[in-house]
Amino acid sequence: MLTAFASELGKKLAERWFSLLVLPGALYLAVAAAARELGHGHALDLHRLVSWLDSLAKSKAADGVGGATVLVLGLLAGAAVAGMAAQGLGTVLERLALAAEWRRLPAWPRRWVTGRVDGRREEWKTAAREWHRLRQAAAAAAVAGQPHDPEPRLKALRSMRGVAEEYPDRPTWSGDRLNASAVRLERDLGLDIAVCWPYLWLLVPDGERAQLTTVRSDLARATTLGGWALLYLPLLVWWWPALPLAAGLAITARRRTRAASDAWARALEATCRLHLREVADCLGIDTTARTAPYALGQEVTRFLEGSPPPPPVP
Repeated sequence: MLTAFASELGKKLAERWFSLLVLPGALYLAVAAAARELGHGHALDLHRLVSWLDSLAKSKAADGVGGATVLVLGLLAGAAVAGMAAQGLGTVLERLALAAEWRRLPAWPRRWVTGRVDGRREEWKTAAREWHRLRQAAAAAAVAGQPHDPEPRLKALRSMRGVAEEYPDRPTWSGDRLNASAVRLERDLGLDIAVCWPYLWLLVPDGERAQLTTVRSDLARATTLGGWALLYLPLLVWWWPALPLAAGLAITARRRTRAASDAWARALEATCRLHLREVADCLGIDTTARTAPYALGQEVTRFLEGSPPPPPVP
């Protein structure tokens, strides 16, 4: 049984390695080679490209089993290296998109980011004031039994959420989207998600854990697509179509990153709200004595965060 499990696991890992690294990497190498061969002057010359491929197929390097084997292995290795480079760039882009540690930046970029955060805050406050005004007017009209048009209120809500779900704290929409879930959990449940999430993860059923893993992987794949956009951009030196190709990948990556960060934030918040009492029961906290969710969340957080470090020795 163990051998069968190991074989199945190796098969899945190989499939994942091939689909995530080798295939997009091979495509990148093919485009790079074609870009180098065609250049700016013959960028879209398909006849020239076909002739070049025919010459490669008839070359001595591709003749025979040994040459073909070396060529294929070299292609696989190069594709894997390109894929790993894209994933590495994607990790950097993910950190920039979420911007959780922007306050630790050096002084000069931190000043620029601070200005961006301040601008987002002013924009959010303007939209939030309008939404609250229209919300109060709609409530007053409902009490008076008067008809009202909900579209201006919904438009104001979309404008506010277009900046951030909650009061902005980060320079990016995706970063503020994850921060909004943490803010709501703290406000509604008294729960510190940074402290409690590792323990919640251990209690989540396998089915939910698989769904959470999929949602989190979507975010990583979206930012990796941005990494591919960065890799395609240097091909502009030889081939001008690399610019629209990289731009299209970057736009798609940005949209997918926003969608994936929204889905991940919703999944985190939903999991915490659904499994709070389960965590409390596992910790031995009397949930009947703390019926208010906020008090229960505070108790769970205090239990899990542990004691603070002792004062330093003089």
